[in-house]
Amino acid sequence: MHAWLCDNPIGPQALQWKELPTPEPKTGEVRIAIRAASLNFPDLLIVQNKYQVKPELPFVPGAEFAGVVDAVGDGVSSVKVGDAVASFGGHGGFASHACTRTERLMPLPEGMDFNDASALMCTYGTSHHALVDRAALRAGETVLVLGAAGGVGTAAIQIAKAVGARVIAAASSKEKCDFCQQLGADATIDYSQGDLREQIKRLTDGKGPDVVYDPVGGDLAEPVFRSIGWRGRYLVVGFAQGSIPALPLNLSLLKGASVVGVFWGEFARREPKASAAALAELAGWYAAGKIKPVIDRVLPMSELPAAFARMGSREVRGKLVLSNA
Repeated sequence: MHAWLCDNPIGPQALQWKELPTPEPKTGEVRIAIRAASLNFPDLLIVQNKYQVKPELPFVPGAEFAGVVDAVGDGVSSVKVGDAVASFGGHGGFASHACTRTERLMPLPEGMDFNDASALMCTYGTSHHALVDRAALRAGETVLVLGAAGGVGTAAIQIAKAVGARVIAAASSKEKCDFCQQLGADATIDYSQGDLREQIKRLTDGKGPDVVYDPVGGDLAEPVFRSIGWRGRYLVVGFAQGSIPALPLNLSLLKGASVVGVFWGEFARREPKASAAALAELAGWYAAGKIKPVIDRVLPMSELPAAFARMGSREVRGKLVLSNA
């Protein structure tokens, strides 16, 4: 097999494309012939040694991938050789083959291609867990999505609309805002222009959003939290801007608002049945045409460094996919 190997986590520049022994699945595992893998922000953090999970060196990065089962270990009965699956395995995906445990698999519904499948579990799983589970979003409520043109942001727009919510998409340029409207956002905010709080106030008739979906953090967090509505839920999804904000907790008291942590990977590990049910609902929404992963572009697996460079440019709309096709 071929894989991108990380033996010195100082950044993407240290990754090496190498021929390695093809792994054999252990008890409870399957081996997947990978057709496509998608790039997520934690993939960058993990090769920089900045992520909360630090795999033993050396390791193959790539948390999310899809392909065909080509070998099964002892005790595996839920899938068989030839099944099309997606996996969120933590790492191992930027390769031609990977072994993963069966509880990390999602059987693919008929008609889902591998590029879409590789871009669904993490971002849509995260956004579903955030909006449906943690925020208990209801039809008719208003959601403000920050970083709305990115991977989790585009998923959040689609999931919120599937629930029946009103979506305000906030992004860093007019072009990204226009893109979000094409995805179904009801209104947009270009937070590189004008006063962010005034724009939120105008678009919510002074009430503020019921739910804020924040994968950005940084200096956006406090003004947005100051704008949240009564009994609002502020979803802490990530810190793509780089800095972790400190929120004045008196604001939570004054607004009757909740600050809600979202860690989908840990949710999936601790609550596998609930996670599987959520993924099944997402598969049904995909089949019904309610959601579809937004693919920025598809690159050959051998061009992973170029994919990391594009991610660093902050011009990505949706997800970057690496293909072994």
